[in-house]
Amino acid sequence: MTPEVDVEGRRLRLSNLDKVLYPSIGFTKGQAIDYYSRVAPAVLPHLRGRALTLKRYPDGVDGKFFYEKQKPSHAPDWVASATIPTGERDIDFVLCDDLATLVWLANLADLELHPSLALAAEPASPTVIAFDLDPGPPAALAQCREVALLLRDTFAQLGMECLAKTSGSKGMQVYVPLNTGADYDSVKPFAHAIAKLLESQHPKLVVSRMKKELRRGRVLIDWSQNDRHKTTVAVYSLRARDRPTVSTPVTWDEVADGDAELSFDSDEVLERIDRHGDLFAPVLELEQTLPDL
Repeated sequence: MTPEVDVEGRRLRLSNLDKVLYPSIGFTKGQAIDYYSRVAPAVLPHLRGRALTLKRYPDGVDGKFFYEKQKPSHAPDWVASATIPTGERDIDFVLCDDLATLVWLANLADLELHPSLALAAEPASPTVIAFDLDPGPPAALAQCREVALLLRDTFAQLGMECLAKTSGSKGMQVYVPLNTGADYDSVKPFAHAIAKLLESQHPKLVVSRMKKELRRGRVLIDWSQNDRHKTTVAVYSLRARDRPTVSTPVTWDEVADGDAELSFDSDEVLERIDRHGDLFAPVLELEQTLPDL
C-alpha cells in the first residue's frame, strides 16, 4: 500500500520507502525523504526561487541516473516552476520553494539537488561566484584544503569574504557572495582570472585548465561553473556516493586544521546544524561587488 502523507497541507503519495538507494549501508528512500524533511529549514533558503536541475537515481546510487531539467509532466499542480530560455529552447524548471516540493523530489529519488547560481527571476545575474576544487590524483582533499585557503586569502586581499563547503564527494567548493546584481558576463571572466592568478603563483598545486593531462597531482579550480547554463550541487544536498554523504558547509578553522574531519553523512550534518545553525547563511545575505583586478 502506498502511504499518503500531509505535508503543510499538500497531500503526497510516497512510494517504495523500503527501497535501498545506498546498498553499501542499506540506506533507503524512506531515510532519504526523512533527511530532506529534517534538513529543510536549512536547505530551502538556498533553493527557493532558483531553477533546479534534478539528478535522479531510481535504482539507487549503483544504478543508472539521469538529469531532468524540464518539470515532469506528472508534477502536482502546486509544484512551482519558472520558464527560462536556455539557448536552444525554453525550459520550465522546478522551483523547490517549500517542504512539500522537497519531499516530492525526494520521493522521485532526486538524491542530488543542483540549483542555478542565479534566481529564476534574474537568470543572468548570479548571486555568488562559485569555485569547484577538483583534485587530480594523487592530489586529494588535503590539497583542496590548501587551495581553498589560498582563495580565502586572495579574496581577503580584495576586501571580500568567501565561504567553504565540502562537495560531499572528493573535493570542495568555495562560494563568494555577491547579491548585488552582477552578471555572468562579468563574473565568469573574473572567476577565470582568479583561477589563472593562483595557477601562476602556485603552479605545482593549482591548475585552471580542464585538460586531464595537466591535472595530475594538482587541484583544478573549476571557474567555468559560473555560467547561466551550469549548476553546482546545493549545500546540504545528498551525494550519490557509497554512503549518503552531504555537501556540507565548514568553517575556515576546520579547513585549516588538517586533522579535522571534512566528510559528513546525513546524520552528522543534522547534528552540525543543531550545533551551529546554517553556516552558509551569509551566502544569501552578504552583499559584495566585484573589484577591479
